[in-house]
Amino acid sequence: MSKRALIVDDSRSARVILSRMLEGYGMEVDASESAEHALEFLHQARPDVIFMDHLMPGMDGFQAIQAIKGNPETATIPVVMYTSQEGELYVSQARALGAVGVLPKTVKHADVSRVLYQLRLLPERRDGRAPAQTVTTDGATAVQMEPTRPSATAVETAIRNAMAPLLKEHGAEMRRFTLASLETLARRIGAEAKPDVPATTQVVTTTEHPAVEQQTVVVRQSRWPLVAAIAAIALIPTLVLALLYSRQLQTTDFLQTSNNTLQASINEQQSQLTKLQQSIQSGTASALAAAASSNVVTEVVPYGEAPLAGSRLERLREMLAQLRARDFQGKVRVTTFVGEFCLTGNGIEGYSMATDELPMKRCDLVGNPFEDSLPTAQRQSLAFANLISSLRQDSGSALTVELAHEGRRPSVPYPGAEQLVRVTAGEWNRIAAQNNRVEFATLQAGS
Repeated sequence: MSKRALIVDDSRSARVILSRMLEGYGMEVDASESAEHALEFLHQARPDVIFMDHLMPGMDGFQAIQAIKGNPETATIPVVMYTSQEGELYVSQARALGAVGVLPKTVKHADVSRVLYQLRLLPERRDGRAPAQTVTTDGATAVQMEPTRPSATAVETAIRNAMAPLLKEHGAEMRRFTLASLETLARRIGAEAKPDVPATTQVVTTTEHPAVEQQTVVVRQSRWPLVAAIAAIALIPTLVLALLYSRQLQTTDFLQTSNNTLQASINEQQSQLTKLQQSIQSGTASALAAAASSNVVTEVVPYGEAPLAGSRLERLREMLAQLRARDFQGKVRVTTFVGEFCLTGNGIEGYSMATDELPMKRCDLVGNPFEDSLPTAQRQSLAFANLISSLRQDSGSALTVELAHEGRRPSVPYPGAEQLVRVTAGEWNRIAAQNNRVEFATLQAGS
């Protein structure tokens, strides 16, 4: 009976690649594009193994594992994380939640076969070694993934993949031609072996001795045509192999050229990305230098926090104490600015900061819904209002605080439209964090 696997991944290409590998081992494969759909599927079917992606819209892979292991009917199904996440810490977290191992998105046939052998989903392991097993604290058995052996280079793999269908096609064509030739040769040999063929027998009657019965002399035809035919058939495989070898060399040259072109393109993109990062860093340094050379003090506001609270409030309190100690007369202008962040989520469940490695083009929202939803009264905390009130009582009109909200006026420019295809969410959000700020400017009286 064939085994069944369930692939849970929001990427269609990833599902197709892994499905073809598993089907190559005779397994039946089901696929789900979300964790919610996979949980509904498990109400009706029980696969022998589940390959689970981590980053998916809605419920992620870790939450799905907790739901599967929390259900007694599905807790015994082994789950393998199939994700681009990596590192010992991530593997430890996955196993702590109940996953039996982690496969990379750039998975190889050797990795898939190793997992299937270790989970005993294939008849036997070809190298004769039993899979390593460990027992967790709750008594469940987890499969310890063996180290992956080094694979062939990308060019060699591409050559094998390109030559496999060609060799198969020519092999089938050569077998058909050889069988047809042997069949034709067999018919010729059978026809020559028949005794009633007139071309192979001659009757000679001797007249010198009438008493002697007639003698029949059998003259056999020459065997040279048959030998020549056999030699020609023997040369056919050599010619076919020579043709295949020639095509293989051409394919290798083409793949090598393509690989060189691709490498040059990658190097060019890397160079452009480096220039982009340098421009971002130079813009940040220029903004900081401009702030340092003036009487403006800038404090960044983490996403999701009220602007006039926390460290911003403490900074203002220290500044007012220093100004009062110097008998400063004038005002402190407090200006709030809004940064636009790369966020994931939706308007119902809310938005959160995207992971650093997420491409910028996959952000669900670029903005600041938390800041946009704050009324004027909520931009300042109760402690801030108390500080302003006590300042008025102590200083009168000599030292005052003026509040202003300037909205979206970035101090560090965001990447342009032509650069967005190479920018990650982490790079964008580091710029947005600098633009999501509060500025404190001191203005003397009369200025």
